Amino acid sequence: MQKLCSFFDRDIYHVEGGQGSPAVYFMADRDAGGILINAPRFRPGLQAELSGIAPLQVLFLPSRFGAQDVAQWQSAGCKLVAQPAEGKVLGVPIDVPLDSKLRLTRTIDFLPMSGRTAGSCAMRLRNKPGAIFFGPILESETAGQWPTLVPHADDISWETRLFGSLGLQDVSYAYAFTDTFIPDQTPIGPGADAAIQIQLRAVLDAD
Repeated sequence: MQKLCSFFDRDIYHVEGGQGSPAVYFMADRDAGGILINAPRFRPGLQAELSGIAPLQVLFLPSRFGAQDVAQWQSAGCKLVAQPAEGKVLGVPIDVPLDSKLRLTRTIDFLPMSGRTAGSCAMRLRNKPGAIFFGPILESETAGQWPTLVPHADDISWETRLFGSLGLQDVSYAYAFTDTFIPDQTPIGPGADAAIQIQLRAVLDAD
């Protein structure tokens, strides 16, 4: 496990994955406690390691792609936070169904951005320096590239993905995390918002 960022009120870690499987992140937040972003395979040793950093409180699934052993993580104390459309596919109960108005804390909210899957959703850290966990919504095509929109044959709607990316033009964030991640190679920030907008404009201009 690698610590990626340390802010005054939270630390962000890369747990595993990012090449061939969605990256799993863990955030130790002063107000919200321990937040898993995507679910790794449940292992008692990993649970103990994470709990030693911050008490496990939340499992956020940006999409169904990052779901492994969800019921076991729920039994370990994590409340599952996801869009209802993802829960229907997974067949597990969602403890906190997401909508566009829900906030986890006063500084953590969510940006529904369906299109990659029916219920794709990003988690935003609003207070500076600001960060977003995009899940599969954006991804890096090469190890050193900033995330962008990449079309897939199983997209629920490419048009919805394009439209949703327009909403990011006025969103400020210094760091960005996606399902694709190679430690010490994939850029995460600072300057993520400006760099990602350059990538998105290229996609929109080409479409």
